[in-house]
Amino acid sequence: MSRFTLKQLGYFVAAGEAGSITLAAERVHISQPSISAAIAALEAEFGVQLFVRHHAQGLSLTAAGERLLMAGRDLLRAADDLGDLARDIADGIAGPLRVGAFRTLSSLVLPELVAGFAAAHPRIDLSMIEHDEADLATRLRRGEIDLALSYAQKADDLAFEPLALLPTYIVLGADHALATRSRLALADLVAVPFILLDMPISRDYFRSLFETAGVPMRPAARSDQPETIRSMVGSGLGWSLMTARPASRVAANGRPLAYVPLADDVPPIALGLLTNPVLRQTRAAAAFAEFCRTRMTTAHLPGMARV
Repeated sequence: MSRFTLKQLGYFVAAGEAGSITLAAERVHISQPSISAAIAALEAEFGVQLFVRHHAQGLSLTAAGERLLMAGRDLLRAADDLGDLARDIADGIAGPLRVGAFRTLSSLVLPELVAGFAAAHPRIDLSMIEHDEADLATRLRRGEIDLALSYAQKADDLAFEPLALLPTYIVLGADHALATRSRLALADLVAVPFILLDMPISRDYFRSLFETAGVPMRPAARSDQPETIRSMVGSGLGWSLMTARPASRVAANGRPLAYVPLADDVPPIALGLLTNPVLRQTRAAAAFAEFCRTRMTTAHLPGMARV
């Protein structure tokens, strides 16, 4: 009979995903020697080398380590499911839940959504991971998050369930001469500096809008932080494009903004749930997904202005 603990297995999985004992120790909040001891114990127990140690570049998994990492993830999920089931029997749905969210949405949608979900399921321990869409997809593939709130992605190995459609808006300072227009086309703003929300998938989407309109995209400034973009626009440095239209029309620096619908004929972008079909969905994740379905629609999104 194998003699190893789920804790040792969890430390090994953390090291395999992080590619570094130092990073793994930070993620699981344990000392580096504890991580190293767990790996050594598993290697002795299984009789295989799990990692190749690099002096200055961390760890890389061996072929055996890769196979055991996948099996280890499955075993840890099964253990979590067993714990969830026991808690369900005792007192409703409980357990850990890791939700990813695209940065342009997280500060707007998540607070109200999480507050409502926590009230309905107080025994679920929810962690939020905020990043760009490409990173969220990577984390889903690695099993580091259970599901994500994201815009639609072209990824054959991931499943996307649309919940709401978001039109694209031109964002201007409220005192800009064009801010009172009912609609604006990209061609109307050729002479005004454009500020790009420079995130992996977002930039490609915005570039496609310019290409469709036959207008060159020449960013005068760029940032990967949505609030920075809004503050720059509010300060009169230019205009930008966004699909997220907050309920508050004031930037973080206190400057008022105007969101003008885009006149160019472009389809709205879909917002919804991104999941990994290979991963077995926990009861907590299933409950959160169902909660999102009842709270996120085209007509109403938490934290955003009504369409």
